[in-house]
Amino acid sequence: MRATLAARGLYHSRECKPNKSARTGTATGRNIDNERLNRYNAPMRISVICTVLNEAAAVGRLLDGLLAQTRPPDEVVIVDGGSSDGTPAVILSYADRLPLKLQEARGANISRGRNLAVKRSSGDVIASTDAGVRLAPDWLERLAAPFTNVPAEELREGKYAVAGFFQPDPRSAFELSLGATTLPLVNDINPSTFLPSSRSVAFSRGAFECSGGYPEWLDYCEDLLFDFELIDCGGGFAWAPEAVAHFQPRPTLGKFARQYYLYARGDGKADLWRKRHLIRYLTYLVALPLLLALAVLHHPLWLVLLLAGALAYCWRPVTRLRSQWAGYSVFQRLWAILLIPVIRITGDVAKMVGYPVGLRWRRANRARPEIHWRSKLDSGQRYG
Repeated sequence: MRATLAARGLYHSRECKPNKSARTGTATGRNIDNERLNRYNAPMRISVICTVLNEAAAVGRLLDGLLAQTRPPDEVVIVDGGSSDGTPAVILSYADRLPLKLQEARGANISRGRNLAVKRSSGDVIASTDAGVRLAPDWLERLAAPFTNVPAEELREGKYAVAGFFQPDPRSAFELSLGATTLPLVNDINPSTFLPSSRSVAFSRGAFECSGGYPEWLDYCEDLLFDFELIDCGGGFAWAPEAVAHFQPRPTLGKFARQYYLYARGDGKADLWRKRHLIRYLTYLVALPLLLALAVLHHPLWLVLLLAGALAYCWRPVTRLRSQWAGYSVFQRLWAILLIPVIRITGDVAKMVGYPVGLRWRRANRARPEIHWRSKLDSGQRYG
């Protein structure tokens, strides 16, 4: 495992093991106190953090999953953003079964909540997830495995990070289609460029301190900027694809459209994915009208090119869908296939509406130094 971390630039070459004379309190040229040795030899502690807001109906799924972990967390720190549906009471009902810390922070966004949770935590490693997810029983064990041979004291100073994975947990044909359309399979991932969601990621305390934490000025896409900071601090993420968090996709087209609108607004605020958004505008506002005009004014065969482009755009979601539709009826499978172009178009339109809203916010707040993160990070030049 050390070789794996070293290959990714995550394991420091410095060896910290005390020699034989150090065990007696002395070493060549200096003394080593017993307290420091105890800290060095202490077992790794892992804190799981998350934020919640009105998650009374869903947070139990997360807490039940944490109870079932093959490697139990040493503490679970949850920050509530001011729930009004009884979420804190649900969480506290697990206090006799989980090592819980619950803090209320009314009005805190996700970034602020996560930062507060890390500050309240005491672990050498922090594992982040979201309320409502269904964790694989070995999620934490898999996520923590790359840290195993790193001493606890080194984790508090060193800069290490591990990317877990996430998969859809659909409850309907629509959610099945949405997951296949918007989320990659593990085989789609290039570990060297993958940016993990904070529903399944772990990092050492030293990495968090180096990063400065989640950007509290950003309400959406905050975990991407945090990823960039971790990359600049430690060189990259170790890849733990078996550390899976299952989550339910949005249940309706309207809720999905709002989700993607907010994501794109966050992209605009953070100046993310310029090329992707430009390509989308050119496709819908230039290429599509041009092909339609040529089909009407020149020759209907131009529609063949348009159809070929549409099929290519939807082909990958169809192949993902086929690997995930076991247990669904023939009618549900056909319906899920038909929904793919609808989901594609809806998501693209929502992004085209949300992105300029974020850009307008960015322009209005251009005097704020924290929004100019790209010029400070090497990774900011590689992504977006």
